[in-house]
Order: sequence, then C-alpha cells, then structure tokens
Amino acid sequence: MLDRARRLAAGPDRRVLGIVGGPGAGKSTVAAALGERLDPHRVAVVGMDGWHLANSTLERLGRLERKGAPDTFDAAGYVAFLERFLTTGDTLWAPEYRRSVEESIGGALGIGPDVTLLVTEGNYLLLDEPPWDRVRPLLDEAWFLEPDEATRRARLIARHERVGRTPEEAVARADGSDAANAAVIARTAHRADLRFSDDSVEALLGA
Repeated sequence: MLDRARRLAAGPDRRVLGIVGGPGAGKSTVAAALGERLDPHRVAVVGMDGWHLANSTLERLGRLERKGAPDTFDAAGYVAFLERFLTTGDTLWAPEYRRSVEESIGGALGIGPDVTLLVTEGNYLLLDEPPWDRVRPLLDEAWFLEPDEATRRARLIARHERVGRTPEEAVARADGSDAANAAVIARTAHRADLRFSDDSVEALLGA
C-alpha cells in the first residue's frame, strides 16, 4: 500500500487515490496512515464524508434516518471538488466531517499547490449510478477494503458507542441502515483496481 501510494505521489501530475469499503472497513484509518507516512507537502487526505448534507437538511427532506445512504450526500459537489483538484494548481479548501458533532465543517482542510496526490476515502466512490458514476473516472487507483464481516460490524458498533449511542442504539444502527448501505457498497467492489484484507492494513499500520 505504502509503496503504491508513494509512486502515485511522485508527480509531476496530480493524481487521486480512492479508498472504498463498507462502514467500519477501515477506510479513514488507512487514509490517515498514508497521510502520516508520506510527504505532507505532496499528499493530502480528504474524506467523502465532508459532503454529507447537514442534519437539518436531511430532516427537512425526510432522510435523516437514512443518513449515510447515497442520496444523503452532495455527490455533485464532491465530484466538482475532485475535478478542481485535478485541473487547478491553486490552494483548495475542503470540508471535514466531525463525528463528535455528526456534521461537516466547511473549509476545514487545506490542499496546497504542491500537493500531487489526493487520498480520498468513502463509501460510494465506485457506485455506477449518477452522479456518483462520475467519481470512478477521476481516480487513478481505487482500493477496496474487505475485512471479515464480524470485524467490520464490531468496529462499527464501537464507533457508534464512542459518539454517545447506547449499546442497543449502536447495534440497531449497525444492523439497520449501515448494513443496507454496506450491501450496496459490496456490489461495487469489482470496479476497484485492488482489494485488500485486514492483513494488508495491519502491515501498513506497522510500517
């Protein structure tokens, strides 16, 4: 993983690496590990979750209980950001999703003009329905993370508990909307360039 990402960052052209997997697959962990181990002047990490629609908007649209589904994001805005990264040398500002408040914070992440590799992670980078189908052509490489299902579910329940949900609420969320979204994501795995198990992730974290 580290060697492949380093080659992508070598430049001179800007490139995008997409990391995909179901909720709890370890996408943000892998993306953060790459960001920490590679040249910070050349590599930036931006998560798709920054383009979550606001909770107030989701409530108004009647989608709050399905938060995390494909239609609960500003997918077109995310695509536009990727296109801007590839076509401009200016400093860009991206939103960041904060799990502590379960909302996105606009302009929280800066991508400098020297950045040659954008590492972006999210659920729907390989989805083939509009407007998500515009993401895959923008990725120079796409990696799909495939931990075993019991591990993924346990991580997800623990994550929900960390943000204040009761154990019962965490299980209900993991086995409800999260499970439905995971099934959608799993069907896109064949569109990835590479598929990684937890062994590969552990090797990266130990590098």
